[in-house]
Amino acid sequence: QVQLVESGGGLVQAGGSLRLSCAASGRTLKNYAMAWFRQAPGKEREFVAACGRNDIDILYADSVKGRFTISRDNAETTVYLQMNSLKPEDTAVYYCAARGTGIATINTWVYDYWGQGTQVTVSS
Repeated sequence: QVQLVESGGGLVQAGGSLRLSCAASGRTLKNYAMAWFRQAPGKEREFVAACGRNDIDILYADSVKGRFTISRDNAETTVYLQMNSLKPEDTAVYYCAARGTGIATINTWVYDYWGQGTQVTVSS
């Protein structure tokens, strides 16, 4: 069982930056594919970014490409989502997810573990 805890959300003005963190309690995420998804009110959960085991595959949604960066810390217990040039349409609850096979994908249903989410609000 992998418990994921997100942090770093908050309120920011358009054009600003935030860094989200996703920590696994007491274990390494080295062999897991990790991803970030988001869900805005009234909308389905959508893919944001993912990195495969050993960061072989790194994927981004077109809407965030060039603005968001997914990365891991050296100890591989925390995954980050650096978000720059934020837009009001980035407002959502952001979720971290882990997949045991280590293969990154954009599909929500293949991820085995999920965090509780952290709210990101971008004001215009």
